[in-house]
Amino acid sequence: MREPRSRPAKGATLIEILVVLAIIAVLLGLLLPAVQSARRAAARIGCANNLRQIGLALHQYHGDRDRLPPAVDTRTGGDVYRFLSWHARLLPYVEQGDLWRLTENAFRANPDVLADPPHVGLTTLLKVYQCPADGRVDSVQTHIPWQPVSPPQVIYRVALTSYLGVSGTNLQTRDGVLFHQSSVRLLDIRDGTSNTLAVGERPPPPDFRYGWWYGGGGQGYSGSLDSHLGTREINRAFNNDCPDGPYRFESASVNDVCAHYHFWSLHPGGAHFLFADGSVRFLDYAADGVLPALGTRAGGEVVPD
Repeated sequence: MREPRSRPAKGATLIEILVVLAIIAVLLGLLLPAVQSARRAAARIGCANNLRQIGLALHQYHGDRDRLPPAVDTRTGGDVYRFLSWHARLLPYVEQGDLWRLTENAFRANPDVLADPPHVGLTTLLKVYQCPADGRVDSVQTHIPWQPVSPPQVIYRVALTSYLGVSGTNLQTRDGVLFHQSSVRLLDIRDGTSNTLAVGERPPPPDFRYGWWYGGGGQGYSGSLDSHLGTREINRAFNNDCPDGPYRFESASVNDVCAHYHFWSLHPGGAHFLFADGSVRFLDYAADGVLPALGTRAGGEVVPD
């Protein structure tokens, strides 16, 4: 007797495979925007939390010294920590006491803030000074100054920050909270601490020339563009093709070679700002018109709600 023949297993047809692939493509198309949106939201939350921690540190520093730190002091024979930024002066208040002690020892060994070693802070990455939306600040970056010789004689390896102090209108006016040689008390903020900006977001430029959290001279050896920035900043470097300004609060790109002259962020629609009372708010780019009033500590301007 013959055994019954088994039927061959039926495989998927080409049409069925195409239908399945189409369904997967649709599901991925729906999922990816949701994932990206979640990442953006997480980056915004992380960025705001960093600024809150910075605000707490500024108030603790003020509580110990009855004044806020200078954004930077570049005077020869003046401040012991010449060219050191306000970020570095806050190290004991952002749980970086060991790094602060290394910084003190570094200045005793070599007053040149750009000499690493002993100034290891120059290449130390600190999450509290990095916006999660900008992956470039997660790594130590290289800046090669323009020089008329090849190969270059100087190469800097630096850790960067996403947050700059608000110096006021521009580097010359010094009417804000953190600027060159500043020594502002909370009582000096007559416009009200809840109406005055202290720190804002600004990603580093594409060549990483500015935005070094540890220290730097900025434009004109004032620290401008490195540790602090005005709400209507002007270009006084005179060694690039960027306009003279004033610059405004507006969206930009990490590839924009002039975007470091104004506050902006990689978050859609605006940027976070730390106010002098320690609160953090996300300001839309439409708020550009009131930013100069918010940036001054005692201008007497009326800021609309």
